[in-house]
Amino acid sequence: MASSYGLVDVSYFNKLLEMERRGMNNVYQKLLIALMAISAVLGFNSCRKSVGDISLVEERAKDKVVLAYVFVENNLIQPERIVARKLTHINYAFANIENGVIKKGFESDEQNFALLNSLKKENLHLKILISVGGWTWSGNFSDTALTEESRNKFAKSAVEFVRKYKLDGIDIDWEYPGLPGIGNPHRPEDKENFTLLLKALRDELDKYEAEDKKHYLTTVAAGAADEFIEATDMEEAARYLDFVNLMTYDFYVAEADPITGHHTCLYTNPDAPKDISTHHAVQNFIRAGVPLDKIVIGSAFYGQAWGEVDSKNNGLFQPGKPAMINSSYKSIRTELEGNYGFKRYWDDIAKAPYLYSYSRRLFISYDDAASVKLKCNYVIDHKLRGIMFWEYNGDYQNELLSIMAETLLRK
Repeated sequence: MASSYGLVDVSYFNKLLEMERRGMNNVYQKLLIALMAISAVLGFNSCRKSVGDISLVEERAKDKVVLAYVFVENNLIQPERIVARKLTHINYAFANIENGVIKKGFESDEQNFALLNSLKKENLHLKILISVGGWTWSGNFSDTALTEESRNKFAKSAVEFVRKYKLDGIDIDWEYPGLPGIGNPHRPEDKENFTLLLKALRDELDKYEAEDKKHYLTTVAAGAADEFIEATDMEEAARYLDFVNLMTYDFYVAEADPITGHHTCLYTNPDAPKDISTHHAVQNFIRAGVPLDKIVIGSAFYGQAWGEVDSKNNGLFQPGKPAMINSSYKSIRTELEGNYGFKRYWDDIAKAPYLYSYSRRLFISYDDAASVKLKCNYVIDHKLRGIMFWEYNGDYQNELLSIMAETLLRK
C-alpha cells in the first residue's frame, strides 16, 4: 500500500534491500535504517524544521534533489552569496587524480570546504560532495580504473579525502568511460571498469558509515549523448550510486557544431539536426536500467553563442560560427536581453528559449525561468529524483534556483 508520507518511507526499505543485494551484513547500519523507516511511517519526519527565521527543506525532501555545482577555481567561495536553504546538495568542482589517488585541485580547496560546511548552520540537511575529474581532469580515470589494485588505491584515497575534509560524499565526473572527451586515454575495458571503480568506492565508504554515523553519497555526472549509454553499463553502475546527474546541456556547442541549436532543451524539435534532448536522454537511461528515483536532470546557467548566423527562422538551426560572448544567465539578464538588437524567442516544441539579434547576427541558446520551471515539472511528472545545474555563480539574483526550490522542495 502506498504511504501518505511520500517516497522517503519506501527509500529506507529500498536501502535495506540494496544492502542485501550487495552482501552487506552490518547489523548496526541495518538497525539504524530500519528505525528510520519506522519513524518515517509514524510521521515523525513530516514536520518542517527551521533555524531561527529560516525555513529549511523538509527531511522528506530527500525525495527531490536540487543540486548546485560550484566552481570557483583558485578563488574563495563567498558563502553569504549561496542560499543554502534552497539547495539539497552542493558538488564542489573539482578534485584531480594524480598517481592514482585523489588530490586537491586548487590551493584554496581546504578553505572552501570549511566555508561550504559552514552553510549547514543555515540548512542542517545540506550535503557537500567533492566532484572528481570534469572535462579537463578526466585524463587519468582509465588507468585508475584498470586493475583491482588501482581501483582500491583510488577508493582508499578518496574516502580519506572525504573524511579529512568532513564531506558527505563523492561525485565521479569521468568524461568519459570508453570515449575520448577532450582527448583523454580510454579503452574498451572502461565499460566494465567504470562500474568496478564505483563498486570499490562504495565498498570503501560503507566501511566507515557505522563509525561515522552517516551515509556517504556516491554519484556520477553522466553524459547525455547516446554514446555514453553504449560505453557504460548503467544498470549495474546504478547499484552503487545514490543518483545519477545527467549533463543534459551542451547538446549544441558552437566550437563543435556549425549549426545553431538548443543546447539544453527539454524535448527534440523534429527540425533539429540532432535527435538529442533532456527527454531523449532520460528515456535512454531508463531503458538502460537506471531507476527513476536515481535520475537527476541538468540545467545550464549559461548559454551557447554563435555569430554570423542567418536570420532565417530567427537564427534557429542555421549555420554559424563560435561567438566570444559572456553568456552566463546573469549576463543574459543584465547585459544582453533588450540590448544589441537581441530579442527572446521560444520554441514551443523543444520548450526552450533563445536570443537572436538581427543587427548583429548573433544567436544564443540558454535556459530561463520558463524552461527551468518546465524541467522541474517534468521531474515531478516523471517521478525523477531532481534537478542539478552548472554552475551556481551563473544565476541572476537566485532567479533560476528559486524556481527549482519552490517547485521541487515545497510540494
